[in-house]
Amino acid sequence: MTDIAASDPVADGRPGAGAELAAGIAEAAAKRPRSRNVRTLGRLLPFVRTHWGYAAAAGFFLLFSTAATLGLTAAARLIVDRGFGSGSAEQLNQTFLIGMGVVSVLALATAGRFFFVSLLGERVVADLRKSVYRHILTLDASYFLKTRTGEVLSRLTTDVTLIETLVGTSASVALRNILSTIGATIVMFTVSPMLTLAVMALAPVIIAPLFIFGRRVRTLSTTAQDRFADAVGFAGESLDALETVQAFGRERTADRRFGDSVEVAFRAAASRIRARALMTVIVIGLIFGGVAFVLWRAAHSVLTGGMTPGDLIQFVFLSVMAASGAGALGEVWGDVQKAAGAMQRIGELLDARPGIAAPAKPRTLPSPARGEIAFEGVTFAYPGRPDLPALRGFELNVKPGETVALVGPSGAGKSTVLRLLLRFYDPQEGRVILDGVDLRDADPEEVRARLALVAQDSALFSGSALENIRFGREDASLEEVFAAARAAEAEGFIKALPEGFDTPVGERAKTLSGGQKQRLAIARALVRDSPVLLLDEAPSALDAENERLVQKALESAMGNRTTLVIAHRLATVLRADRIVVMEDGAVVEQGTHAALVKKGGLYARLAQLQFGVEAA
Repeated sequence: MTDIAASDPVADGRPGAGAELAAGIAEAAAKRPRSRNVRTLGRLLPFVRTHWGYAAAAGFFLLFSTAATLGLTAAARLIVDRGFGSGSAEQLNQTFLIGMGVVSVLALATAGRFFFVSLLGERVVADLRKSVYRHILTLDASYFLKTRTGEVLSRLTTDVTLIETLVGTSASVALRNILSTIGATIVMFTVSPMLTLAVMALAPVIIAPLFIFGRRVRTLSTTAQDRFADAVGFAGESLDALETVQAFGRERTADRRFGDSVEVAFRAAASRIRARALMTVIVIGLIFGGVAFVLWRAAHSVLTGGMTPGDLIQFVFLSVMAASGAGALGEVWGDVQKAAGAMQRIGELLDARPGIAAPAKPRTLPSPARGEIAFEGVTFAYPGRPDLPALRGFELNVKPGETVALVGPSGAGKSTVLRLLLRFYDPQEGRVILDGVDLRDADPEEVRARLALVAQDSALFSGSALENIRFGREDASLEEVFAAARAAEAEGFIKALPEGFDTPVGERAKTLSGGQKQRLAIARALVRDSPVLLLDEAPSALDAENERLVQKALESAMGNRTTLVIAHRLATVLRADRIVVMEDGAVVEQGTHAALVKKGGLYARLAQLQFGVEAA
């Protein structure tokens, strides 16, 4: 029988899920789309406005550093014309002091720009990450049936990292280069309008190859990343199943397949390198040819008295500044497009709305809680399977404090009953009622606060045993945690751990046995102190001793609570106040164990098949 946690895509605890997610994220990073519609980046403005002080300081130092850079070219002209040209050591010293002063200002302005731009970028990205994750936690199970968990994590990690690159680095570089190019061009016109027009005429000749070859290089880069992602995906898959690979003696096959994938990735990378090398040759040739031409014209202008040597030096510096700024914009534009694509994907995630949410004016559940449950004519089909209802006209009433066991063949709809009660989904027809309130009229958070779940393979988390138990209720005192562990037959093995309750249990509690995990999950449910307990009973794979301890813990957990249990074990069936037999999503029989066996219906056949002599 598949339990709630194991079949829920959000709580995937399968071995190898981590490797699959890692491979998925690597693949998503390699295939990250670009978007020419940069307006999607406007969604970052609210995050920037929240920290307007950092933004204002970053803008100020950005303008300040650009002005200081332009001032450095003026200082160079001053040193050449009034320093070297004056023949006076004192005047030379003064011009150098002025130049050093400009350099000092530039250093301070650049440091301020780097500090505030980087700080703003980190702050915006941190807020964006928190906002995205907070929103993900509100999405219902239906969303994760349509979207892979790895894809969601990719948007939370890889896509946000691209935004971080843009906000923390590329945006600053782009603005700085835009300001430098515009400022340098304006100052160049004041120095020599004719030479400036010559430079502007040469610019398209130099920039065109950058765009032509740049597009080719980007395509080949994406291909190389795709091939490498394939290799990483296969490596993750084979290493995750290493025992199986070794058991079947397929190490050489795995090695050959990975080697072939790496070679394909290498050949793709080699093509990219060749294209980039060719682009470098052409671009450098054109740039230096253009520079040589401008310098030749400028040198003749100096000889004829049209320019001073200082003007020439300043013009050269300004030309380099303008050219490098314009050239860098092409590289930055690629980052902007990638970030726009990433923001579009993040925006799609933020725009997703859960199908399960609190109504505008939710009804408050009565207090004190009674734990009374009712399913009235419930028909429900999972999204994507509308023609295969999991429940068909399902009827069930559970009195406060009653223990009801749900039994039936696989696919009868037992786990669906628990999912609807937890309001992971809403039925298409009928009502699910808790303490007299239709769940659709209540706040899901309030509903779930009255329920405690122990799944067949309960998801536990990295951290200590204490933290795992307190996951049931954060404000539980140490005495309450210890009492819950004692009642769940978990206190003994927890105290035997190296650091007791503070011992880390590893990812998905891998350091614990199956029985220990189950008892820890029961303790987590007990500390929650909820009036309704939902049990997808312990797995049958446990050994006899662990089975006895888990069964004892389950009996303690039931106590005086209303309990709905998907029964796999005869012991639970015998102790239930009522057994509800399900088939094809409907109730076909109900009663006590003895009455149902005597009736000779579906339950009697199931009991005979599952429990043999015990059920007779």
